[in-house]
Amino acid sequence: MSSVNIAVAGIGYVGLSNAVILSTRNRVRALDVDAGRVAMLNDRKCPIVDDEMERYLAERELDLTATTDPATAYEDADFVIVATPTNYDPVSNYFDTSSVEAVIRDVTRLAPEAVIVVKSTVPVGFTKDVSERLGTNQVIFSPEFLREGRALHDNLHPSRIVVGEDSPRGRAFADLLAGAALDKDVQVLLTGSTEAEAIKLFANTYLALRVAYFNELDSYALTHGLNSRQIIEGVALDPRIGAHYNNPSFGYGGYCLPKDSKQLLANYHNVPQNLIAAVVEANRTRKDVIAEDILRRKPRVVGIHRLVMKAGSDNFRQSAVQGIMKRLKAKGIEIIVYEPALSEDSFFGSEVIRDLDAFKARSEVVIANRMTDDIQDIADRVYTRDLFGDN
Repeated sequence: MSSVNIAVAGIGYVGLSNAVILSTRNRVRALDVDAGRVAMLNDRKCPIVDDEMERYLAERELDLTATTDPATAYEDADFVIVATPTNYDPVSNYFDTSSVEAVIRDVTRLAPEAVIVVKSTVPVGFTKDVSERLGTNQVIFSPEFLREGRALHDNLHPSRIVVGEDSPRGRAFADLLAGAALDKDVQVLLTGSTEAEAIKLFANTYLALRVAYFNELDSYALTHGLNSRQIIEGVALDPRIGAHYNNPSFGYGGYCLPKDSKQLLANYHNVPQNLIAAVVEANRTRKDVIAEDILRRKPRVVGIHRLVMKAGSDNFRQSAVQGIMKRLKAKGIEIIVYEPALSEDSFFGSEVIRDLDAFKARSEVVIANRMTDDIQDIADRVYTRDLFGDN
């Protein structure tokens, strides 16, 4: 395929990874409301934590420019990728899609011939609904399946490419992604728009289900004094189950799994179900179990070692350990936090300590979702359910 003009609205980890990979072969203009992020990208500095993205920006020749001006970004665009945030609103039980709709309105006005490809996660039925309300037939949905800290890697080596329109323009967009990937013969699936939206939510809810399953296995072992690792290893030897995504944690958290599973549950409002609700509830129960186990140690001061959930990430939005913190603070426990990614001196009322040795000295128990080398010296005071030393 010959080079095309692409605009990307939103340069978080989804938008930025798409902008970088597509700019190896096409002209890409990235748009963001954050002038600091725009300046960093134009200086070829990565505004998020992603090692491979940093290397591409520093070393590869990319036709990529960032701007805060929609008119500049959308000028002559053939495709506009929408990757703005859609946070889950617990009051309405739906994603807040206002940022996505704002982009669609702008593109419809400024570049009416551009194909608008929504990468933001949306409720099932969003594409059809927004197209009818805004009077456009230019909107396509294409779900992302990226991991934090490895977003560019997952675009370079995609497990699959799904585009919610079986049409020449749907195929053309899929070809853009496949052509920029390093792997050949990537599986491409063209579906209906609503089916593509459902694929995204069901895929992430299955992952949440798997996390919840092994966490509940671990809760059982913890309660009965059993060796959780031995049980998990034995279960995982079944090739139908496998030894992946099976390391216990404090619960599933992050950008996607909590909000996607809740959104899928909301989409079931008129469909009988038991399992999806259980996945959502299991995450709350797991945090109760962990908090109660920590309280049995009767600590006065508990240290939180890192709010981020996995190696190679700087994201602690909706991290599972925050739920543990709230439960412990409700019982009068003093909480202190060691998180180098934080510039503030407090986090939701808890003191942030930047000196690791001082943090260790003050903490009677240190909570760590994942065991790391820098706290091995106080392993006897570390509370973790990390059994396999991976994410």
